[in-house]
Amino acid sequence: MKLYTNTVILIFLSTCMLLTSCRKEDMELIEAPSEEVLVANSSISNLITKVSSNDGSIDNIIDKSNCFNIKFPVDVTVNGQLISVKTKEEYKVIEYIFDDEDDDIDVLDITYPITIVSEDFTEFIINNYTELSNHSINCNGENEFDEDIECLDFEYPIVASIFNKNSEITDTDTITTDYELNHFLKNLNNDLLVSLNFPINVMLSDGTPISINNLIELENIINAHKDDCDEDDDFDYNDDDCNDCDIEALTEALTNCNGWTVDQLDRDYTNYDNVYNGYTFNFSSNGRVGVYWSSTNAYGTWVASGTKNNITVTINIPGLPLCNNEWRLHEMSEYTQKRIDFRVNDSDRLRYNNICN
Repeated sequence: MKLYTNTVILIFLSTCMLLTSCRKEDMELIEAPSEEVLVANSSISNLITKVSSNDGSIDNIIDKSNCFNIKFPVDVTVNGQLISVKTKEEYKVIEYIFDDEDDDIDVLDITYPITIVSEDFTEFIINNYTELSNHSINCNGENEFDEDIECLDFEYPIVASIFNKNSEITDTDTITTDYELNHFLKNLNNDLLVSLNFPINVMLSDGTPISINNLIELENIINAHKDDCDEDDDFDYNDDDCNDCDIEALTEALTNCNGWTVDQLDRDYTNYDNVYNGYTFNFSSNGRVGVYWSSTNAYGTWVASGTKNNITVTINIPGLPLCNNEWRLHEMSEYTQKRIDFRVNDSDRLRYNNICN
């Protein structure tokens, strides 16, 4: 009997030592250097949350609210035209309709019900304009500070190792979207030890990729670049229409189509839309432009310089002074027809359009 009792005790002690050893190995696995451990409500976890938040300003042309966006699809009536918006690229269709005339009153009506998505990806069903307004008043106003950071993005997947101090369970979580990362961080608490598997990569707003080796580096990178870009939190849909413009695309658009006509022309706040009715404009890649009307012709030059929203196009056609200016390329669009829009402040505008294949 004594021998049996001693044997049981030995087995119990051995089991305890084994469990203690296993727990120690688990702790060693999760006890990464402090610069790799995420702590709830720390400065770095808050910054990561802001980077992974939902950008509510992307559809301000519809809802004029920075802290949420409307979930696709959404039907809107724009100046009498019913548009079904299914992708973010179709926000441009709304803008093209707004831009069609400068002297009209632009009206947009939303077809309810809709679903809105908040900064933390919580969804709400909205049944009418009053409910939408009640959510909008909780947003910061136009160009005011909002919580999300839009000037850099995480590249996924990101893998996190998690140790629960209460259950003593070690686990891993593979995160593949901003939504998953945002919710993962929301559920951080003091009972969890969380270590990200480095390196992880972020992409800056100018397309520069950066590889990061620990949380200290990540915090420094976010703080250094969080204000690099225009987050476009205003309601002016016309202020960045040439973010992707370049001289090569402008030249290709102008020279690949003959028979451009002028459908919008303003000089010094005076409307001249009809002055060049019946005139056609042909642009050549060598910088020449020819104009033809009523068995008459005129020739001049055009030259472009600059990049993106700062492309200047100088047009000089003797005998057609209203066309001549150092124009800023405002927008190139293709909705119902090709359009190239030039502006100088709010006083001068020249828009060519063309129906060409």
